Amino acid sequence: MQKERKNGEKISLKEKISYGLGDTGNNFLFDMGQIYLLKFYTDSLGLPAATAGLVFLVTKIWDGFADLAVGAWIDNRRNIGMRGKFRPFMLYSAIPLALMTIVSFTTPDFRLTGKIVWAFATYMAFGTIYSIFNIPYGSMIPAMTRDAVERSDLASFRWAGANTGLLITTVGFMPIVMAFDSMQTGYVVAAAVFAVAGLALQYTCYANVKERYVQSFAELKKPAKVMKTGFAAIFRNAPLLTLCLVNLFTFSAFNVKLAVQIYYCQYSLHDISIVPYMGFFGIGCVFVGVAFVPLFVRRFGKKMTYIMGAVIWAAADLAAWFIANDAISFIIFACIAFFGTSFINTLNWALVSDAVEYGEWKTGNRSEGLVYSFFTFFRKLSQALAGFIPGVVLAFVGYVPNVEQTETALKGIKGLMFIYPGILALATWIVMALCYKLNDARYAEIVEELKKKQ
Repeated sequence: MQKERKNGEKISLKEKISYGLGDTGNNFLFDMGQIYLLKFYTDSLGLPAATAGLVFLVTKIWDGFADLAVGAWIDNRRNIGMRGKFRPFMLYSAIPLALMTIVSFTTPDFRLTGKIVWAFATYMAFGTIYSIFNIPYGSMIPAMTRDAVERSDLASFRWAGANTGLLITTVGFMPIVMAFDSMQTGYVVAAAVFAVAGLALQYTCYANVKERYVQSFAELKKPAKVMKTGFAAIFRNAPLLTLCLVNLFTFSAFNVKLAVQIYYCQYSLHDISIVPYMGFFGIGCVFVGVAFVPLFVRRFGKKMTYIMGAVIWAAADLAAWFIANDAISFIIFACIAFFGTSFINTLNWALVSDAVEYGEWKTGNRSEGLVYSFFTFFRKLSQALAGFIPGVVLAFVGYVPNVEQTETALKGIKGLMFIYPGILALATWIVMALCYKLNDARYAEIVEELKKKQ
């Protein structure tokens, strides 16, 4: 077993930044699919909108099970070499992931049936390889440090890196696409640019992070026992199950907004060039919100801050349905909504860590890899809904690519942009208020009891 760092020893700023840059690279690759792939499928690849939505539904559910499989794979590793328990997954999956990102945005000269098969196969392959990289990346913080403050710092750097990736992707992708006369060529070039940049950042992360605490061969339980006890513990973990449910709401709502905004700008506001500006100011407000989160957590606690974010988000989107009829008002309300989402998305990882401690206190079983992959399984389900629902709604309202839309189609696009996320933000508020019982005071008591047992 590798030795844990000594008390008082700090992780360097370089390592923290490198860990955050890993998620910047992840988001360069991942966010292209969440934001632009549905538009690519309907307008460039030529898939019917409902079929394009079905691609997201099936592949994301597949990805969710891939997450669980990779999580179990990590927890059951026995032959752990010098590179550690988690880093080898990152090393060997990064290049295939970059290549599949580019392939997903290519347009083969197939008939419609062939293109449908191509879309399913390429995006499913992308999602599987992404799970192999991302689950170890997200699960490795306990192997990097056992210090709670240092873990929080790493989580903060990760969230900052993720939002940086989202900001740059939102602002930079479409200008590259639009620089070419052929949209099909533009999509491939833009995907290649972001894939190469993402690969460089992922390898920067791999090269500069260290695993200081890894279970030895003797400490590992039999795989079947790990799976059995791990899943039994998960289903007794009420805070984790509540978080999974509200993430099914919020992550679906967030990703629907990202996917539909390009349709709303092009057809409702008649100016697709608004997308980069909306991304710049909207995601910029996420960074502002992140700065406020520690202040609100100290004043109100994590649960109430989470609920405050849901209320702000819901109010902004539902008000925008009535008011946001031009570019300026659209950007203003988007900024307020993204400010609210920052509370939720920032606290998700802290609350999941709390749920890990709760599960250990409740059941005596601690399995970070399985807990993290179970949580991401529900986020993948939400991504499936985020791709499927817009596709079905666009087909239902009669969306036709690259033409003036009917009034019914415009209302459908607007509803997806504002009503769908607004209602789900309200649902998040209600579920967290009624079902999430692990407040900060109770969590502190649980940690003290765990310390006494240890």
